[in-house]
Amino acid sequence: MAMAHSHPLTQRAGLVGSYIRLMNLLSRASAYLAAVMFVAGVAVICQMVFIRYVLGMSTSWQTEFTVFSVTGAMLMGSPYVLMTGGHVAITILPDALGGVARKIMRLVAALCGLAFCAALAYASWVYVIEAYQFNWRTGTVWNPLLWPGLLPMALGTSLLTLQYVAEILRGEE
Repeated sequence: MAMAHSHPLTQRAGLVGSYIRLMNLLSRASAYLAAVMFVAGVAVICQMVFIRYVLGMSTSWQTEFTVFSVTGAMLMGSPYVLMTGGHVAITILPDALGGVARKIMRLVAALCGLAFCAALAYASWVYVIEAYQFNWRTGTVWNPLLWPGLLPMALGTSLLTLQYVAEILRGEE
């Protein structure tokens, strides 16, 4: 499977080509950030295990930090997964139909994905803004502010929405 960044349509000129290249760049940057967030989550899990089971001490913030970092990593990495075609797809019907039917089915699927991600991005930003404005906290022992943990959700879904637009503009392989 060829990755999207090596695809000939990525080399389009003009505004569309510039948008696709910008989204490729942002999706890659987001993937690097996701990797850092994931590694941080794993490191904190290791630290938590050491503190609990080797030192016999309790932990207060590690589980919550890990949930936020690993979930954030998943969402921040999703634009790159879409860009590279790394997502799971069942293509038996479009592949069997081929031609114009295949293109239409892929476009409809991409538009449905775009609509869902746009709605999720909008709702995520509303949630982040409310959490910030009302100074919401998690309500746990650690009790950090909620909005920093929600921010990767809003950013990731927004970038995923913009990556869907790039994929629709990029067109069929």
